[in-house]
Amino acid sequence: MLLYNVTVTIDLDVHENWLQWMRETHIPDVMITGMFISYRLCRLIGHEHTDAEIYAVQYAVQDMPHLLRYQNEFAPDLQRQHKERYDGKYAVFRTVMEVVDQNEDYDYTPTFQKFPRIARYDRARWL
Repeated sequence: MLLYNVTVTIDLDVHENWLQWMRETHIPDVMITGMFISYRLCRLIGHEHTDAEIYAVQYAVQDMPHLLRYQNEFAPDLQRQHKERYDGKYAVFRTVMEVVDQNEDYDYTPTFQKFPRIARYDRARWL
């Protein structure tokens, strides 16, 4: 699985409008393409910018063919919409990361059973 990470620095004077638009319009439009499994919208804390907020949207994608299809068929129009709406008010960079391990699956086995080494430290905490 891959993560398609889009980091946006958005000016403070439009960031609330941008965040609402992202939640209500842009992210649903990205997800409806069917290319992504899930997404996570995060806000950076403790950054140095006093005139902007920084957000990262992480889209989980099954494999590179799905990501390439998204980038070729869907991204140009969606990115154009973003640019038309917030031109001059943001900076963006995109990265792709490979997920090498995670614990966000539907296996609810307590951690101490998956990783016995943890259990010896404080097994009661996990019960």
